[in-house]
Amino acid sequence: MPLMILCSIPMPTGQEWGLIVFAYLLGSIPFGFILARLKGVNLHTFGSGNIGATNTSRAIGKPLGLLAFTLDFLKGYAPYAWLVPAFGGDGMDPRVLGVIMGGAATCGHVWPVFLRFKGGKAVATGCGALVAHAPTVFLLGGVGFLIAAFSTGFVSLASIIMVCLFPLIAYEEMDTEIYGMEVVWGTIAFALLVIWRHRENLKRLFSGLEPSIHKSKKSKDS
Repeated sequence: MPLMILCSIPMPTGQEWGLIVFAYLLGSIPFGFILARLKGVNLHTFGSGNIGATNTSRAIGKPLGLLAFTLDFLKGYAPYAWLVPAFGGDGMDPRVLGVIMGGAATCGHVWPVFLRFKGGKAVATGCGALVAHAPTVFLLGGVGFLIAAFSTGFVSLASIIMVCLFPLIAYEEMDTEIYGMEVVWGTIAFALLVIWRHRENLKRLFSGLEPSIHKSKKSKDS
């Protein structure tokens, strides 16, 4: 069945390839890394070595970390919400093209050409792409994130739980007038990518070494 679905999707041509490449390059812009560099910090040598918003917050403070998250989020949001309506394609279903472009932007964030393919963990950019297609799916998954984060204290685990909820919610809430199976398959790929990118976090969770937001709050209060 998955092979039949893939075979039924037309290959991008002409301008569509240009949009996909542009989405990847947009995703490759390392906003967190740039903001940290402006503060004299190299994220590759700080904390987890990750260029995402979480490590950015730890390195240069929560306000700039939030800014990094917002910009990374917009990298995923822009392809379908702004670029596809403005430039369209050569014949591919705009929703399918948007999912591919969102995936390209997310891959750009994870493997940025500007940083020798050493990037982030996909969450912010992938969530931006999902909001552009199916905001309800993101909001319901986001509730799962908040519950998991505050109950366990682990942002990494909450992120994994959230992305695993996305495909289930996307399938349950699917409305062909809004989105189709392309979003379900996209969220499955997104979940697998996030889990793989968080494999070191999972190792630390099992060994009891993963940082907890509860411990951070206790250390500040003491």
